[in-house]
Amino acid sequence: MLATLFSAALQGIDAELVYVEVNSGETGDFKLVLVGLPDTAVKESSDRVLSALGNSGFRKPHARTTINLAPGDLRKEGPIYDLPIALGILTALGQLKADRLADFLIAGELGLSGATRPVRGALAMARLAKQLGKKGVLLPPASAKEAALVEGVEVYAVSSLDQAFRFLNGERTLPRETAARITSDNQADEHAGDFSEIKGQHALRRAVEVAVSGFHNLLIIGPPGSGKSMIAKRIPTIMPAPTLDESLEVLSIHSAAGQTLSGPAQFGKRPVRSPHHTISDVGLLGGGTIPGPGEISLAHHGVLFLDELPEFKRSALEVMRQPLEDGSVTISRSAGKVTLPCCFMLVAAMNPCECGYLGDPKHECRCNPTQIQRYRSRISGPLLDRIDIHIEAPGLSISELRSEQMSEGSAAVRERVRAARERQLARLKGSRATANARMNHAQIRKHCGIDSTLGDLMQQAMEQLSLSARAYDRILKVALTIADLAGAERIEAPHLLEAIQYRSLDRNLFY
Repeated sequence: MLATLFSAALQGIDAELVYVEVNSGETGDFKLVLVGLPDTAVKESSDRVLSALGNSGFRKPHARTTINLAPGDLRKEGPIYDLPIALGILTALGQLKADRLADFLIAGELGLSGATRPVRGALAMARLAKQLGKKGVLLPPASAKEAALVEGVEVYAVSSLDQAFRFLNGERTLPRETAARITSDNQADEHAGDFSEIKGQHALRRAVEVAVSGFHNLLIIGPPGSGKSMIAKRIPTIMPAPTLDESLEVLSIHSAAGQTLSGPAQFGKRPVRSPHHTISDVGLLGGGTIPGPGEISLAHHGVLFLDELPEFKRSALEVMRQPLEDGSVTISRSAGKVTLPCCFMLVAAMNPCECGYLGDPKHECRCNPTQIQRYRSRISGPLLDRIDIHIEAPGLSISELRSEQMSEGSAAVRERVRAARERQLARLKGSRATANARMNHAQIRKHCGIDSTLGDLMQQAMEQLSLSARAYDRILKVALTIADLAGAERIEAPHLLEAIQYRSLDRNLFY
């Protein structure tokens, strides 16, 4: 008897339909034959499925059984086909009615006892089921919580093979999984710290506020102990909460990578990724035999913090140049080509030299000019051009460290950032850009107009600092963000001067 069920295969962060065809009772000795371009984990499912069937009290096949995962040219990976294969075998043996199988997409890993375990890409499967007009999806409980965020599709959590069998056979009912509540406050994490804990560094605090308001990339340069990492780790506390659509995009990426944001408190929070400097090109950009998301995609709509920037491999840093411009990355492998979103805010920190004390009045720098040049040359000019704001973090004095006066807290800064973002959203309504940093050239010409006096000022700055044409556009975008923070309708001289100031360090320090 032939049985057909429906499952899915992940391609990047999207899902594609997979037909699970099971044909039992074929001539020959007992054997499970699995075809359809499966990887090792899929091939091993036959052993898990047979044990799960026996331990769940079901009759196992005694004749040759062929299992086909179609289409045959789409590579299948992971243990997500255990549950549909087991249900397909039960249907082919006449133990399970086939009436309701066509209504659902089914996925889940099976333990030897028949219990289900979570799978990657549940959100993508629910979106695919909705797109195909299916009634719903059957998934393990942890995965079902993700899938329930997709509206217009029924999601049922099945904790075991036996429970799935009885539900599809009409012997029992299951409650529909409900969507977890998405928190409206992005700052519920009490471990993130607060801006009030930062002593001194008023210029750095201002630069960070400007960067977050316009989603601009930021480079912090300063000696050890100046608070670079401390303030970078508190950047999420002043970021506005993501929209529902942004939250779903973030969850889709993490789900596809197997890094599920489990628990209601995690929904509605912007991701913060801080990879170690030993990370590989593939780990940062994404890839693998079947291309999957890397750190830049996992930081989508959030922050990618690279501490000790020159310590990262040059090749790993250079692969970020195109994604920083486009907000997406295309990965081509023999198994296929996928395009992954990666619209993130890059925050990088570094010392001014190898010993870290160049220009520090309290410590003597031990580096010679050759060492300093070699250290700085690890970061290319094209990469620096894509970082909108460069700011220096000088060492703190003893009096600043001893001060008991509390600085302005994250909540007050976040309100100003939120107001600036709302102005940008209203201005850019109807376009793909959601912040000033993501404006294209046509939008820059439309919204960043300056008069002849400010144009002369820009020309003088460009010539003196030897800035590139890309830096010209980025200065205008930063100036517009500063104007948004000030509540101004257009760019004025103080806004432009402050934006130019944020571009001066890359030429003074690196050339």
